Amino acid sequence: MPDQTRIVAPGPTERQVRTADGKLLQAPADWELLPPGDAGLTRRVKAAGPTWTVQEKKGRKLFSRGVWAPSERIAAIRAELELERGTDAYAKRRVADSARRERKQSEYVEDFQGTVLTFLRFNARHAAFAERLAAAVTLHATPVGSGTVARTQRIPIEQRAESAVIAWLRHQTTGYDHLHIPRVKGKRREVRRQLAEESRKLLQKYREGRDIDSTCPLQQALANKPAP
Repeated sequence: MPDQTRIVAPGPTERQVRTADGKLLQAPADWELLPPGDAGLTRRVKAAGPTWTVQEKKGRKLFSRGVWAPSERIAAIRAELELERGTDAYAKRRVADSARRERKQSEYVEDFQGTVLTFLRFNARHAAFAERLAAAVTLHATPVGSGTVARTQRIPIEQRAESAVIAWLRHQTTGYDHLHIPRVKGKRREVRRQLAEESRKLLQKYREGRDIDSTCPLQQALANKPAP
């Protein structure tokens, strides 16, 4: 049924796909698979008529494996796009778009780091350390395409900041990355919850302005990281 736009999974052979209900479909002879990588071309091909978008789920992540569409349509749109991309107007637009994205990213990084600091709310005696921690968490969490919780728009920035701090602490101040966690449903979530509680207790020491020595795992985690 090539006249219907579908989201499908890879099939057992190169030109087969599997629908959501498990049905196998053979790609039409005059169709080809447009690989991922050129968002502009893919967007126009999908807008021009029926396509089959191939997605593969691995763990919790969904990966694009390309789009099946008529070969003639792909070729025509690709040629049209190449001509358009060769113009001065297109080049100027790309420069402007890039500058806008960089400006937006810079603003988000600044906002996110400020929100992290608000979540930390360390006692004044640990203010400088809070700045360093916020910078380290932000540097890890905010790069475009990093796939971290800081990049999602589904939750408020305050929740993103809190989750990013807890995730950073889990990987930097606990043995989580080296734990052997049984493959039992819910076990990894339980371990993460326990470690999150440990991390919150650690943060509380700084919020209360307690004396902290060099054996503190948070101190050790930041010891070899450059100051912001």
